[in-house]
Amino acid sequence: MGRIMKTEKVMHKRLLDHLRTAVMLLDDELRVCYLNPAAEIMLSTSASRIIGQVLPDYFRDDGNAHGALKQCIEDGNPFTRREAKLEVAPGVQVTVDYSITPLQEPGYPMALLVEMQGLDRMLKISREEALVHAHQATRALVRGVAHEIKNPLGGIRGAAQLLERALPSADLAEYTRVIIDEADRLRSVADRMLGPRKPPAFADVNVHECLEHVRQLLLAEYPQGVRILRDYDVSLPDIPADRDQLIQVLLNLMRNAIQALLESGTEDAQVLLRTRVLRQFTIGSTRHRLVLRVDIEDNGPGIPEELRETLFYPMVSGRANGSGLGLSIAQSIISQHQGLIECDSEPGRTLFSLLLPMELPEANSATSDSA
Repeated sequence: MGRIMKTEKVMHKRLLDHLRTAVMLLDDELRVCYLNPAAEIMLSTSASRIIGQVLPDYFRDDGNAHGALKQCIEDGNPFTRREAKLEVAPGVQVTVDYSITPLQEPGYPMALLVEMQGLDRMLKISREEALVHAHQATRALVRGVAHEIKNPLGGIRGAAQLLERALPSADLAEYTRVIIDEADRLRSVADRMLGPRKPPAFADVNVHECLEHVRQLLLAEYPQGVRILRDYDVSLPDIPADRDQLIQVLLNLMRNAIQALLESGTEDAQVLLRTRVLRQFTIGSTRHRLVLRVDIEDNGPGIPEELRETLFYPMVSGRANGSGLGLSIAQSIISQHQGLIECDSEPGRTLFSLLLPMELPEANSATSDSA
């Protein structure tokens, strides 16, 4: 019987060790008695370091978390917290749902079972899906509006040309010329709102060559005031992409960063270019085996909070002389590559992350947004 019970305990521990849910066991003094590998990863610690120690104050946003744990030991009532913030290291937080369950074994003091489910990746996927759907809906609306704008412009321009020919005085042509020029300008804006007219021409592209090309262009355009740093993963293979469209996106994002730094007068202004590969990564609702991430990070003033949620919408700009179309077009181009552009901004740091699948998208998906 004793051997069977020992075997069962070993099996139970092995089951806990293989759970993807983070599990901890605390004694009645809130000392850590056990944590499984998932908890070690979540809390960025090791069992040998924390077992036997009083549970650190991870739940700093929860007011009196230790008091709630002590109360659970006293009254034996379990409780759950949703979307709690755990500070696992200085400045490093993870979002979790956690449940506390009191355990009472005859002859032993009360213990607490702590179960934690990480939410950061799920929340990120949810935000990405919302961003993709919002972009698709916005693009459909903008395309409809742009077409409706372009339709009467041809008639207005033609009528102005006919009127110009019939005017009795050449001096009056100044007014018809204003009509023609403004009609041309509106047509140009409508064309930009429509975005790329052709689907990507996929070919093997070296992303570092594209980054260096854009970097040299911007160093020539802005020779002073901003440093452009590089942190490349040189082991990255070529990726399937449209080189010209990819350069257009990178040029837009990097130029925006430099202009924001120069306009704000940031001291020691710098832009960091970083490349990494992500494995088994989900973009929107699609899971990809390998994804390229290109980060464009600057140390400028950050994006105003009221603009962050609508940053990729057409006609939204944080600059006085901005058209508000650059980021929308960039997102549209990357969407045709089955990728996504994300933004994370706070004062002193703005990060645009370009996510691109490293395997060739299917043709019908790549062309779906170009109709």
